[in-house]
Amino acid sequence: MTAFVRNRLPNDLDLDTAIEEGRRAYQLDREHVFHSWSAQAHLTPMTIVAASGSYVWDGDGNRLLDFSSQMVNTNIGHQHPKVVAAIAEQANKLCTIAPAHVNDARSEAARLIAERTPGDLNKIFFTNGGADAVEHAVRMARLHTGRHKVLARYRSYHGGTDTAINLTGDPRRWPNDYGNSGVVHFSGPFLYRSAFHSADETQETERALDHLDQLIRLEGPDSFAAIILESVPGTAGIMVPPPGYLAGVREICDRYGIVYIADEVMAGFGRTGKWFAIDHFDVTPDLITFAKGVNSGYVPLGGVAINEKIAATFADRPYPGGLTYSGHPLATAAAVATINAMTEEGIVDNAARIGAEVLGPGLRDLARRHPSVGEVRGLGVFWAIELVVDQQTREPLAPYGSSSAAMNEVIAACKSSGLLPFANFNRIHAVPPCTVTESEVREGLKILDATLSLADRYVGTTVG
Repeated sequence: MTAFVRNRLPNDLDLDTAIEEGRRAYQLDREHVFHSWSAQAHLTPMTIVAASGSYVWDGDGNRLLDFSSQMVNTNIGHQHPKVVAAIAEQANKLCTIAPAHVNDARSEAARLIAERTPGDLNKIFFTNGGADAVEHAVRMARLHTGRHKVLARYRSYHGGTDTAINLTGDPRRWPNDYGNSGVVHFSGPFLYRSAFHSADETQETERALDHLDQLIRLEGPDSFAAIILESVPGTAGIMVPPPGYLAGVREICDRYGIVYIADEVMAGFGRTGKWFAIDHFDVTPDLITFAKGVNSGYVPLGGVAINEKIAATFADRPYPGGLTYSGHPLATAAAVATINAMTEEGIVDNAARIGAEVLGPGLRDLARRHPSVGEVRGLGVFWAIELVVDQQTREPLAPYGSSSAAMNEVIAACKSSGLLPFANFNRIHAVPPCTVTESEVREGLKILDATLSLADRYVGTTVG
């Protein structure tokens, strides 16, 4: 196992002071902070006292390689100096202003984003994050089409607000779903756990598209305003669509007059080795939702990129929606600095190269050597490791929608060895910053190699 690196914090921060401040922060957290997605009495959250590049330091001063990018959002790494400086400069110039007024940070951020979107998605509506971007994209689609129902796939995540959580196709929706949101869920392509009994990617594409088309015809094509799809589903398992699937979805949308919303909140801004994951598939959606990587979460920001046809709907008709902090100067200044740094430093290309030459091959090597690995899949710095107790039956190491003692042991071993992973159900996601170096990836692979040996012990057993 890799030993922790201690006694050295970035930016000349004092270790003892940081640890003491971290202990007080933990005490106050447990007394006053209400955490998301959690049973409050069962939490022992990790304290983070410092971060830099691909690393974070915990409350005891231990350094961990951040293979989670936090919530898969620190695409540019922690504390990038150009972004930090841009926030400070903007704060000194103009901290906040109402969204009705023009400010140069918002205008430039909109230009830079529109410059990178496919097709004619040249209008940008700014939100505070990904969930409200999804809320507004659906609202735009409904108003544009005059229809109400929205299609969303199982094994997806679109956010925690009311419409977004009802669109979501994982168990987090269940306690919030009253069946009255106008959402119709369908099965998307996922060959490893195919709902269509497909033998290969070609069959999976054909059968998944037939399923979607039949569902639309049975539900009534004229009732659907939109379909929303993560271009590469993230939290639900990093399932790269098979060739032809997204192009087929585009054709179905065109046939029935349905707005195609590409959810790029997690997969966008370099994560897959391109500016937007949809760019891998030569498809142009009608709306794109984004957040996270647009400024690496340094200041909360999200948005919707809108094509000309939908934007024209609101040329003479007011759009009935807005937010106090839409296009907030600190957030959009961070976006400008992030996009410029990613461009100048070749960070998107780095993500593509690391995925193709180091991370992808390294994970496939682990899959060959560990019987607990059912499959690895991904693009760029966006990969999932599917853990199973039987490679033939594909029984997962933790049940769908839950965890297990085995999975908890593997995750704990990662952390105790100096690796902070992103984990969901029976999967570990290898999602380091887009700035990650080859040596850092090899460090992470070495830790994963050791911890997967623990998972191997459960092969042939029953977990629950």
